[in-house]
Amino acid sequence: MDFHKELDARGLNCPLPILKAKKALAEMSSGEILRVLATDPGSVRDFQAFARQTGNDLVGHSESNKEFTFFMKRK
Repeated sequence: MDFHKELDARGLNCPLPILKAKKALAEMSSGEILRVLATDPGSVRDFQAFARQTGNDLVGHSESNKEFTFFMKRK
């Protein structure tokens, strides 16, 4: 998936990946895609809740070798 900005949150635990994603999204334009890399297993649940609460779209996520990749679309 194409993206406009990437955030490496690997090694960070809750709530830091969400807080950093929120800051990164605030600097982006509507419709742009942020790719987030994370290793916190709780981040799957956290990013789903973050999308519901903020109106930004979680347009995709995957897991490979205990590393999670999220694609968030700025509202």
